Amino acid sequence: MTDDHVWQQIEQLLRKARQRVVIVAPFIKKNLFQAALEAIPASVTDISCVTRWSVTEIAAGVSDPEIMQLAVDDGRVRIRLCHNLHAKLYAADTRCLVGSANLTGKATGLVPEANIELLLETETAHPAVRRVLAAIDQSAVPATLELAQQLREQAELLQGDEDAPRIVIPGQQTRAARWLPETRRPERLYRVYCGRHRNIGKDVLAGVLRDLAELDISPGLSEQEFAVAIRARLHELPELRELNEAGRLSLDDAKDELVTSGAYTEEQAQRTVETIAEWLRYFDEVHFVPTGPWEIRQGKQII
Repeated sequence: MTDDHVWQQIEQLLRKARQRVVIVAPFIKKNLFQAALEAIPASVTDISCVTRWSVTEIAAGVSDPEIMQLAVDDGRVRIRLCHNLHAKLYAADTRCLVGSANLTGKATGLVPEANIELLLETETAHPAVRRVLAAIDQSAVPATLELAQQLREQAELLQGDEDAPRIVIPGQQTRAARWLPETRRPERLYRVYCGRHRNIGKDVLAGVLRDLAELDISPGLSEQEFAVAIRARLHELPELRELNEAGRLSLDDAKDELVTSGAYTEEQAQRTVETIAEWLRYFDEVHFVPTGPWEIRQGKQII
C-alpha cells in the first residue's frame, strides 16, 4: 500500500462519476480541491461540496476558503458550510467513500509524514450515509466569495496579533485557558464578524477578533442569530451561575470570585466584571439595580 492510497481511492471514485459528486470534509485545502475537480469528468454538472470555515482553522492553515474562487471558476460547484461538521464523505452517483480523511495533503498521503487514515466504500443509499446528508441539508448554509475573503482577512489579522490566543483547532486540541469577554464595546462584535471594521482602531480591532476567535461562532448568521449565539455562550460562564440560578448577580461577588481564583488582580477583576456587565446589557434582557454594590437582574426594567 502506498502512502497516497487514500488519494488514489478518492481520485478513482471521482473519475467514475457520471451524474453527481458530493464532497464532505471539514478541512479542504485549495490544491487538493483543484485536483479533485480535475478528476471529475466534464460531463458531471452537479457537484456539491460541504465544509467548515472558522477563522481559527483558517489561521492554523488547515482550511482554505479560497476553494470558493475555484468553485466559481469551475461553474459546476455549490459550496455550503456546516459549522459542526465532522463527517468525511466522498460520493459519486450511487457509491461513496466514508471514513476519517479530510481533503488535505496530510490526510490523503500526498505530503511527507502523512496521517494514518481510513476510507471505506459503501452505497450512498446506506441508512447512515442518508442520515448524515439529511442532517447537513437541514443545517448547512451557502458559502460566498465575500464570506471567504472576509474570513481570510480576519485570519491574517489574527495571525499578526502577538497577544492573540494560541491558535487551536476546535475538537482536536484543548484551549489553554477559559474565555472571558475582552472588548469593552460589544456592539462592535457583529460589525467585525461581518467584515465591517475599517473605522476601528488596530488595538481595539485586535481585541474584538480575539473574542470572536474564542467564541467560534458559525459564519453567515443574521444579527439576531448572532446575538442568540453570544447570549448562550455568556450564560455558560461560571461567573454567571448565580444570575442563571437566582435571576440576580452581585458584581462585587463576581469580582471577588475572580480575585480568589488567583488569576486576576483587583483592578483586572473589576474591569472584567464591568465588561461582562456591558455584554449582558447589550445581548441579554437584564437591568442594573444599586443595592449597595450594583446588582444585575434578569428581565427588562419596569419603569
